[in-house]
Amino acid sequence: MKTAFAICAHPDDIEFLMSGTMMRLADAGYKLHYMNVANGCCGSTVHSAEETARVRLAESQAAAEFVGAIFHPPLCNDLEIFYQQEILEQLTAIIRNVKPNIILTHSPTDYMEDHTNTCRLAVTAAFCRGMPNYPTQPATEVTTQTVTLYHAQPYSHHDPLGNLIYPEYYVDITELQQRKQDMLALHASQKLWLDESQGLDSYLKTMSDLDQKLGAMSGQFSHAEGWRKHLHLGFCNQDDDPLLSALSDSVLQA
Repeated sequence: MKTAFAICAHPDDIEFLMSGTMMRLADAGYKLHYMNVANGCCGSTVHSAEETARVRLAESQAAAEFVGAIFHPPLCNDLEIFYQQEILEQLTAIIRNVKPNIILTHSPTDYMEDHTNTCRLAVTAAFCRGMPNYPTQPATEVTTQTVTLYHAQPYSHHDPLGNLIYPEYYVDITELQQRKQDMLALHASQKLWLDESQGLDSYLKTMSDLDQKLGAMSGQFSHAEGWRKHLHLGFCNQDDDPLLSALSDSVLQA
């Protein structure tokens, strides 16, 4: 069975950016894996970091179960996702064990560094999957399968300088909006936090609005998620495009 691995920074990032695509990949026969590199401990103005991390761990596990994905626990606290050896060794070990054919991760540039650093770590960890001289924690056997990386849209569809980012692929998720909202709603602790920290009137509505905006950009779909394919060098064959192949009936290539 082919495998798709979603690797994002914080609890609820997967839900906002890529859960519809994950659902479509599951319907296409892919086994799903789900991971947030950070534990979400800073996502509250009411509870302690320890209590917030505990709550958000349970929410993330429920979300992974909702979409039928294998859950991988976080590696660090919020705002401690740095491009550094300890995290890279751990993430490389996980990727070697999962042996993904597709990795879904953040945009190379985004509005906050946790997202950007998660992207860098995921790319390098995938690159190191077949290097026997690169040590991991714990020690793992190398794997040699091809893997194709896809970058989600930055949050808000803009880079840190305010430039609108256009995806290479639009995935139609119109009929999956309710399932996406049900999955995101499992992160119930985030409603108050997002309302206070980012002025969001409703995190469920905000997610739907972002998907609707991308659908309008596609000129074809009501709601969409967007993707850009990482360069093949070191990862897969030049013509490999498993996301497009698996979801050909619901993808518009820009």
